[in-house]
Amino acid sequence: MFHPVLSEFDIVFAGGGTTACVVAGRLAAYDPSLRILILEAGQHSLNKPIHVQPFRSRFNHAPTSTTVTFNIGNPSPRLNDRVPIVPCGRCVGGGSCVNSMIYTRAPASDYDDWGVNGWESENLIPLMKKLETYEVQPDCPTHGYDGPIKVSSGGCKLGISDEFIQVGTTYHKRQYADDTDDLETCNTYSPCQKYIDGTTGRRSDTAHHYVYNQAHNPNLHVWDGKRVKCIIFEGKRAVGVEFINDPVSCPDADQSSSIARASKLVIISAGAFGSPTILERSGIGAKAILKRCGIEQVVNLPGVGENYQDHNLVFVSYLAADEAVTMDPLWRGDSILQGKHTLTTIAALYNYPNVESLAQWNSSGKSLIAQNGLDSKIKWRPDDEELKAMDPAFQPRWKEFFQDRLDKAVAIFAIFSGYVQPLSRLLSSTLPPRNYMSAAYYTLYPASVGSVHINVTENGKEAMDFTTGFLDDPSDIVPLNFAYKKTREIFRRMASYRGEVTTGHPDFPEGSAAGCREASGPVDLNAPDIFYTTEDDEAIDRFHRDIVQTTYHSLGTCAMKSEADQGVVDARLNVYGVSNLKVADMSISPLNVGTNTYSTALLIGERAAMIIAEDLGINCI
Repeated sequence: MFHPVLSEFDIVFAGGGTTACVVAGRLAAYDPSLRILILEAGQHSLNKPIHVQPFRSRFNHAPTSTTVTFNIGNPSPRLNDRVPIVPCGRCVGGGSCVNSMIYTRAPASDYDDWGVNGWESENLIPLMKKLETYEVQPDCPTHGYDGPIKVSSGGCKLGISDEFIQVGTTYHKRQYADDTDDLETCNTYSPCQKYIDGTTGRRSDTAHHYVYNQAHNPNLHVWDGKRVKCIIFEGKRAVGVEFINDPVSCPDADQSSSIARASKLVIISAGAFGSPTILERSGIGAKAILKRCGIEQVVNLPGVGENYQDHNLVFVSYLAADEAVTMDPLWRGDSILQGKHTLTTIAALYNYPNVESLAQWNSSGKSLIAQNGLDSKIKWRPDDEELKAMDPAFQPRWKEFFQDRLDKAVAIFAIFSGYVQPLSRLLSSTLPPRNYMSAAYYTLYPASVGSVHINVTENGKEAMDFTTGFLDDPSDIVPLNFAYKKTREIFRRMASYRGEVTTGHPDFPEGSAAGCREASGPVDLNAPDIFYTTEDDEAIDRFHRDIVQTTYHSLGTCAMKSEADQGVVDARLNVYGVSNLKVADMSISPLNVGTNTYSTALLIGERAAMIIAEDLGINCI
């Protein structure tokens, strides 16, 4: 299944990430005679602990990781001239094998807003149900119960998350609901479910649940370590791809090009970074971009690489009580990764009696090994009082986009039971080995957009011209500045609160009442909020420009819009101006979606599989 034995296939996938695995797996199941090839630059993820053990998810984003690609953005004055870094999955299964497994779903109206025929929510909800097995509670009308992707509450409960909800529903005066991922509920505290199999305790990704589970099919091929350079055309018809051994995955291998031919279809599924750059290397894109790189234009599509969007994320760390149950002992576990100690030994070293053994996880799927550290959240919308407290720069955006769309949250506030290291700071090596908790807040519909294009360096090597656009629109930072203050007030009232990690907070002026410090316990629920001066507000603004990061939700760079509106693909995912070529991944999303984007990537995969099966005359029921 995983070794090159053919040079011609029916369908060739350029990229083997989240959506590619969904589409390829579905098509192989619909018609096992289809000869399908997936070409993936990264390596196989099959049964590797870093991919299947949920607690290890954060290790995929370590600076030395080869399971993600670190895309380097252009420095931005809005980020205090900082160079942003945006990782994306680099393995079979892509983001589904390296993400934080956070289960959220966008409001149904997000898909209706796309305005694309066949992609309305009424057509997509059956696919949302088809793809999942919702293990949390039965008989929920918008959830599915017989799909390949498992959704559960994880291997054990973290008590800190209950404190977050308790304070949120009292001090923050919001309601509670068991399920806020029913495609409409908003502004309510709830548990946060996970893409974790509740029986096995393993990550629920697309590589294992759509592709690796079809190892019996001799016509489904996955070649890892293969980087697609460009699409091969005969006239305007795509007939195959040119690829090389990936220099990262296969550093000692021959770098000469090979060709895989496709008799029926070529599908680009390389994500928001890979898909537009493959198109541009193939001569499809804006004339000026191609000309500067010496590439002959095949089709003039100026929308290729434009419309880059993401969510803006901030992590803020706090000290937690010694008796709290957190992920820190596992997340500090270099010795676990090196095999020097059992988990029981680690538990003893850190006075952490609640950690169960690896053997128990293997047998029952339970314990903190089957946890991502995040058990509760709120999809937050400001009330009238909060709106008045926010900078007026947000008011036009609120009135234009949010005010009358009651199902659209401005941001998600969540809590991690443990220290989470921001991409832009390396703090964990200097922090003492104790318990922590982290606020995570991220805006869901920022107004700013960026772009992803190919470029060439002075010595003629290919490079990427990547502009994130983070905080370019002045309204985008306002919810972040407010979220810092609100989540800090929530954390100060939680029973496990023991103060702030000073180096992970704004640098407030000396003597400020907002200054950070250790504490012996929480403040009273009815204590007054911290007073912030103008200088304090400026410190919060600087802090966010220094630390705001990707939420790993890149999308939009091959938008499914009309060609006149800088679209790249039509409603059936065909690339404009050529034949036999489709794009299927998060790059087709024409607008942002108010969710962690794994759910949308799965949905796009299911819809794409249906479209392609229809095109090929295959029964997909």
